[in-house]
Amino acid sequence: MSRNVAVFGAYGHTGRFVVTELRDRGFVPLLVGRDEGRLRALAASGLEYRVASVDDPASLDRALKGAAAVVNCAGPFASTAAPVIEAALRAGIPYVDVAAEIEANVDTFTHFTDRARAAGVAVVPAMAFFGGLGDLLVTTAMGNWTAADEAHVAYGLSSWHPTAGTLAAGAVSRERRDGRRVRYTGGRLDYVEAGDLPRLEWDFPAPLGRRPVLGEFTMADVVTVPSHLSIPEVRTHMTTDAARDLAAPGTPAPAVVDELGRSAQTFIVDVVVRSGDTRRRVVASGQDIYAISAPLAVEAVHRILGGRTRTSGVASAGAIFDAPDFLRALSAHISLDIF
Repeated sequence: MSRNVAVFGAYGHTGRFVVTELRDRGFVPLLVGRDEGRLRALAASGLEYRVASVDDPASLDRALKGAAAVVNCAGPFASTAAPVIEAALRAGIPYVDVAAEIEANVDTFTHFTDRARAAGVAVVPAMAFFGGLGDLLVTTAMGNWTAADEAHVAYGLSSWHPTAGTLAAGAVSRERRDGRRVRYTGGRLDYVEAGDLPRLEWDFPAPLGRRPVLGEFTMADVVTVPSHLSIPEVRTHMTTDAARDLAAPGTPAPAVVDELGRSAQTFIVDVVVRSGDTRRRVVASGQDIYAISAPLAVEAVHRILGGRTRTSGVASAGAIFDAPDFLRALSAHISLDIF
């Protein structure tokens, strides 16, 4: 089996983490993107690069030739996901992306579910910190439950210095929502007029403790979790300090503080699911939300290529993988507590 894995957007912030993780796991990254100069610089360490653009399907076909899978790290995914998925289907290879854009992930499920299943090709959107990790945690918390009344995913970020890609994706999402905000309630996505988000107090585990959060700070988990779990109310919350960082125009990009290229940012993801009067809780913690997306995406590729999947076609992380086992495989990157 080929160990070549194409990385579209390889020279981006998250793409670089994915390239490094692939090499560490014994894969051979094929660097793909539209900027030849940036590709050439990244390839100086002995990797192959291929220039391709989402506006040129033939270039994508050439870029994926000989690849066993493709990881799409290039946002905004509203523009890149569909063309790269189309190319993956033509090549007959699995597709994984790190999209945090709610509408882009909805589009993937809407437009490619039947075609990917018919082709027997795995397509896993949002295989990243937002969307993928939360889904794995909620699925783990559910355990033997087939349904629950509600799920809460509280994000305790010490700070949030957004990348240029995050800011661009956010601008696209705001434009698509036409000034509205989105939430998942009553078993469906609901778009409502924008207004002040509810402010709550959330009791995170130590060392974070009780912190103010913005309720209904909606992230991609509202797409991934309900795609396979019967939970009519899915809420995601964000610490107010991190939300303030994200919104501030002068917040700098992430700064490298260690040999792995990570920032000093730390995170706690606190998941609570409720069925009647019973609550179950799973907590994950680690460092750098962008860096952690790399082992999530690469572990997904590893499992898909190794046949360790539960379904085919378009599927979220919790649907296609054994969620508790997947999280255990990330023990070098994430600390996990199940209550």
